[in-house]
Amino acid sequence: MLKRGHQSVYRKISPKHLDWYVQKFAGRHNTRDTDTIGQMAVVVACVTGKRLHYRELISDNGQENGTRG
Repeated sequence: MLKRGHQSVYRKISPKHLDWYVQKFAGRHNTRDTDTIGQMAVVVACVTGKRLHYRELISDNGQENGTRG
């Protein structure tokens, strides 16, 4: 599923955010047999109290050429 997502929707996956993509697809795989209400309950439970600050999103990702993506 991750490979298919990379080839279709997410054309460029940066090393900085690779863990996020893997977690996203693993979560989708783990909840594939649950109904929609159950999936939404899992999503709400996981995002409660979490926050991504813009500063963290655009911070340097450690690549030598200075690109962000």
